[in-house]
Amino acid sequence: MTVTARSDPAGFPVRRGERRWTQAEVSQIRDQLAAEAAELAAEIQRAESDIADRLGDSVSDAGDDQADVGAKAYEREHELALTYNARELLAQAERALARIEAGTYGSCESCGEPIGKARLQAFPRATLCVSCKQREERH
Repeated sequence: MTVTARSDPAGFPVRRGERRWTQAEVSQIRDQLAAEAAELAAEIQRAESDIADRLGDSVSDAGDDQADVGAKAYEREHELALTYNARELLAQAERALARIEAGTYGSCESCGEPIGKARLQAFPRATLCVSCKQREERH
């Protein structure tokens, strides 16, 4: 995937004292996000297939005692929660990729200030600067 003029990494915001983004740094983050998105999509597909298979098997569970039924229900709920979490992470990765392409990557979605290059390199899906994230977590 090539970076278009709109998403020239030199235009991505950085905090005071940070060096501008390079093409190689943005490519590395883009590749990391794309690989993560592909892995998450595959994980979601496998989980949904497993859940569908287990739902089809529920007819054979008719003779189970209460403990078995409860254990199976707990397992299904756990799988659904993991799948929901994977969907959220996938959406965040796709959103970050879209922000890179749009040239808005690196700006805090709350205050508009730079998120910080180091923060984005550690957590490429970040959409808020540290101050706004802390404020959000307090509320």
